[in-house]
Amino acid sequence: MRVPYADKTHIKVPSNGLSDEQVLFLGDIFPTGWQAAVQCDIQPTDTVAVWGCGPVGQMTIRSAILLGAKQVIAIDDVPERLTMAQAGGATTINFDEESVVERLNDLTDGKGPEKCIDAVGMEAHAGGSFDAVYDKVKQTLMLETDRPHVIREMMYVCRPAGTLSIPGVYGGLLDKIPFGAAMNKGLTIRMGQTHVNRWTDDLLRRIEEGQIDPSFVVTHRVDLEDGPGMYKTFRDKEDGCVKVVLTP
Repeated sequence: MRVPYADKTHIKVPSNGLSDEQVLFLGDIFPTGWQAAVQCDIQPTDTVAVWGCGPVGQMTIRSAILLGAKQVIAIDDVPERLTMAQAGGATTINFDEESVVERLNDLTDGKGPEKCIDAVGMEAHAGGSFDAVYDKVKQTLMLETDRPHVIREMMYVCRPAGTLSIPGVYGGLLDKIPFGAAMNKGLTIRMGQTHVNRWTDDLLRRIEEGQIDPSFVVTHRVDLEDGPGMYKTFRDKEDGCVKVVLTP
């Protein structure tokens, strides 16, 4: 059963006043989004572009806003996820409806964002774009494992001397990465698994102070036995699914 993510009336509240769902995501997606933003060394004058509005992307967007970015731009093609990103303070781009490159140029006066974050990873795609077709052929021939569309696009649009942050997971071999462009622009690239323990105390404090309630991302709450079906719902981006909580 789908439960509106704003409805928390049935959730157990521990003695510290925080619900289980408010602290649940300290184990993964909140620290991941936070580290992705922290790695960018965000300044008050920065425009931060975030590719991917899934759970990690949503936490990244709010983290960038908490860290004081002047403008946060969220890129995806799932309407419900874009709506959630917009509710968090982001300007949105639906890449099915408009050119990401052209829209980013419009929003940054032709200079490009200072900070770019890949919250998608190896499963990125770009509809019928040339590089999407190229990646599909390479994967079919087992000459490539991941689809690096977002990395390519970030290197192309990022402002010179900017930063690329990559919390999105890559598992193997990538092809046709414009590394020369990144080198000649002087881009900084930061990536890696999340150092969860490093951020937990600070993020818990921010939750307790009311700076953020990570449970905003929950769109579905179901029994554990319904888990397999909800994995499919999430994978296929059906029923407005962004994040599922399973109850044993």
